[in-house]
Amino acid sequence: MGLSLTRAAQWTTATSGTGKLELTPMNVFLLKEILHFVEQFSSQHPQEAENVFEDPLHWSTTLVASDFKTDYDISDSDVQSHEKDCEGHPLLQLSPPTVYVRSFSQLSKLVHLADDKKLEEVQACLEENRDPVVKILGPSFVSTLEKEDAHTDVLSLVDKVKEKDQGKNPEVKVKLFLLLQNMDNQLLSKCLKEIAGQVSLDPTAVKNEVELLKKFCSEGEKRVLKLVRYTSDYIYSNGCRSPLWRQVHGEICYLVIEPCDTETLYITCSSAGVFLNGGIKQEEEESGYERTSDMYKDLVTLLKSRSPHFAENINKQRSYEQQEKNVHEKARQQHTPNKAGGENKYEPCPRWKNLGLMSPCGYVVIPYIRCVLKYLQIVIWGQKLSVISALFLFSKTPAGSMPVEAFSESSSESEEEEEQPERRPESNTDLPSEYWQIQKLVKYLKGGDQTATVLTLCAMMDFNLMQETCQLAIRDVGGLEVLINLLDTDEVKCKIGSLKILRKISHNVQIRRTIVDMGGLQSIVKILDSPVKDLKALAAKTVANVARFRRARTTVRQYGGIKKLVSLLDCVPNLADLTANQEKDVEVARCGALALWSCSKSTKNKEAIRKAGGIPLLGRLLKSPHENMLIPVVGTLQECASEESYRIAIQMFGMIKDLVKNLSSDNDELQMHCASAIFKCAEDKQTRDLVRKYSGLQPLVLLLSKSDNKQLLAAATGAIWKCSISMENVAKFQEYKALETLVRLLSDQPEEVLVNVVGALGEFALIPANKANIRKCGGIKSLVNLLTGTNQALLVNVTKAVGACATDMDNMAIIDQLDGVRLVWSLLKNPSADVQSSAAWALCPCIKNAKDAGEMVRSLVGGLELIVNLLKSTNNEVLASICAAIAKIAKDKENLAVLTDHGVVPLLAKLTNMTDDRLRRHLAEAIGHCCMWGSNRASFGDAGAVAPLVRYLKSKDKAVHQSTAMALYQLSKNPNNCIAMHEKGVVKPLIHFMGSDDETLQEAAAGCVRNVRLLALANRNALLFR
Repeated sequence: MGLSLTRAAQWTTATSGTGKLELTPMNVFLLKEILHFVEQFSSQHPQEAENVFEDPLHWSTTLVASDFKTDYDISDSDVQSHEKDCEGHPLLQLSPPTVYVRSFSQLSKLVHLADDKKLEEVQACLEENRDPVVKILGPSFVSTLEKEDAHTDVLSLVDKVKEKDQGKNPEVKVKLFLLLQNMDNQLLSKCLKEIAGQVSLDPTAVKNEVELLKKFCSEGEKRVLKLVRYTSDYIYSNGCRSPLWRQVHGEICYLVIEPCDTETLYITCSSAGVFLNGGIKQEEEESGYERTSDMYKDLVTLLKSRSPHFAENINKQRSYEQQEKNVHEKARQQHTPNKAGGENKYEPCPRWKNLGLMSPCGYVVIPYIRCVLKYLQIVIWGQKLSVISALFLFSKTPAGSMPVEAFSESSSESEEEEEQPERRPESNTDLPSEYWQIQKLVKYLKGGDQTATVLTLCAMMDFNLMQETCQLAIRDVGGLEVLINLLDTDEVKCKIGSLKILRKISHNVQIRRTIVDMGGLQSIVKILDSPVKDLKALAAKTVANVARFRRARTTVRQYGGIKKLVSLLDCVPNLADLTANQEKDVEVARCGALALWSCSKSTKNKEAIRKAGGIPLLGRLLKSPHENMLIPVVGTLQECASEESYRIAIQMFGMIKDLVKNLSSDNDELQMHCASAIFKCAEDKQTRDLVRKYSGLQPLVLLLSKSDNKQLLAAATGAIWKCSISMENVAKFQEYKALETLVRLLSDQPEEVLVNVVGALGEFALIPANKANIRKCGGIKSLVNLLTGTNQALLVNVTKAVGACATDMDNMAIIDQLDGVRLVWSLLKNPSADVQSSAAWALCPCIKNAKDAGEMVRSLVGGLELIVNLLKSTNNEVLASICAAIAKIAKDKENLAVLTDHGVVPLLAKLTNMTDDRLRRHLAEAIGHCCMWGSNRASFGDAGAVAPLVRYLKSKDKAVHQSTAMALYQLSKNPNNCIAMHEKGVVKPLIHFMGSDDETLQEAAAGCVRNVRLLALANRNALLFR
């Protein structure tokens, strides 16, 4: 948080105070560096870390009260640090969701508590505190120091501050100011290295490309462009023509290009690519630098997207492609400064070089904010631009990519297509005859009239367009541009022919990416409004093929395609007798569903479909008797069912009944999508009950027989797993012999199937009779064998199933014999918190039911030390499970002694300020059992564990009451603990619990009160007979 961050970095909006940091690689890099600085600050600069901020930094945090441990006062959801400033304000205060921090010491502690959300906290802090340094040191203090020369020594700065009489500890504040400034300079140095590696264009490459384009400005038939000129004749020594203050942004030069068929284009060439600006006509202008288009990788790509005439004619120039390839090669060979004698050159002022303001690439950069304000006076969006702001502008979206919104899609989009290398023949002689025939047809397509165009399109469709050679032949000769241009004509036949070809060739990954790059998807989306139903159907089918990667899905949404596709679903699909016109409506709806299926892999598109009213229309189409309609409809629903709003809607609109009905279809794909939809929706109890109500459990079990179809098997086992969460469903599954079938699937299956199978068995094993059935079917050995895997989701389910089975003594004997306890214990080393907690929960029944549990635990080398160390985890579920395991282990005296030696007492005591009731329950139980050794009772009292335990009695959870009363009973056997309990008012709630129906709670409460009373009586007698 150096001075360069006193103004915003690159934000998503231009307004001050409301924008968010853009998710660019450079921003992420800077956030990580700032995070590292904050984390290390307290240990490296302890005196400066204790300095209290002038104004607290505040932001909306993701942390809650349960994330804070010792050193904080916790009251319900509010948290305050023990440390306070001279006015009594806590140095850290949490009033959900806002946190207030007044020192670097507390800031360091907070980011450590944030664990895996550290970057989010730093980002939120910077977004809500636009001038952090001013808040830390105060505005007058910062302005005083900024006026001083950069080389002024520390003592002089301190004297200057003392003259101004600016607060206490001026030495510490000056040192803090210099530390922040030094960090600022280090950030700059690292950023320059990052920027140097990101530059994709340089002045030489741009110059060569411009010279090449000027050759196409000649008169006559070969004329492609009217004019290409620079806005400035001056060239700096680094080859740039843009002013120095714009070179900070990576801008190289500005061009004015006049195409033959469209308006004049004003273009900015920058290190990240080229784009249209607001209209810079000459270098003296001070406005118009803003970007008004997407970023393109080079000038030719931009011109092709803006000028159809240029796109059509540039490929006719035979030598152009080779010349274009040579442009970047020449650029690599021409890094020496341009010395053309006829052009004026500007040299940067020597002061720039003396200050080290030239990057390795020759661009002007600024080392810290004072230089920006003093020498450049850059103003953007109404505020002065800091260094980091300038650097962030270098990290704009790479050439050819979409805006930032395109990268905020669903995390489920892991199927994003990777760039696949083209498999091209080694020489032209290897190309089949179809390749050359199609190229000839494309040439006819370019030059023919309407009739010739239609005939040529028909001839092209006679080829096998699903063959890659034919697809690439169309692309290589410029056929894609022609086909896309035909979509903007008024001739329906030409549009239909073009779409039929595009629909087929868009199965090719590279073709569909090229279609999006050329802007063809926008034209296809426009056709969805056409009154011609055949056109709408073909357009929707083409969208379904093209929208298989993220950028295409984003484009469909941004150009209103989702709403148009949803409108296509409005038809009556289930009439027995349909007219010809209604049949066309049904086909249009089917094609619309196909397109929505492809688009629904994006979270934002799912929301757009819902807002456009797509859910009731999909529900109506779900009643169709036609499988070709049902597959895309159910496919869309199961994709969207990952969102809670869709799961609720699927229930409300009665779709569960139709999904269950289609489980009995003869079509495997339809069955798979229905089972997958049920899998996602059955998280909700009402859905599980509806599946049982509509007799959907037996069809799911029958699907297990189709073990050759792994996708169907994964969907069916997933649905069975989620449905078996309800014990009523498990009873039904037992009637259909599902358990035996599931046990047989525990081997030779892919992991996605095993995760679901084991998850279902874990639920089945909650019924005592099923534990024996799993053993009789040989399931115990198979489950133990799966403990050696690496799939974290599978390990979570396996440990849960093993733990459930271990509650049966006979099963536990087999688990012990197969060395299953050691395997489960070893999973405590797994980096996943979910695996750790699941393994710890599984150990509890294993330890409880093992024949010689104490000796078994001691035989695990390093096992007790490992389990004690996990008490340092920041995950509440891990802590609760570990406490439960410790409570079981501590029942053996020898193991309890080892636990004590490993420091279990202070670690347990440190957790007593937690507010999570589940953790409290098992923590109190662990403390109660650990009191049974040596001086542990006194140690718990010395560690401050008694007072927080008394607060547990106010919990609404009866299980917490029982375990807490038992722990207090054990602790009350130490006189000092009795005194601490009495001071915290333990007697009154315990007397209330003595009237409980729970005998264990009654006895523990009575025993604790008795011990407190005996101590009071002994104290009274001592006073009387002294």
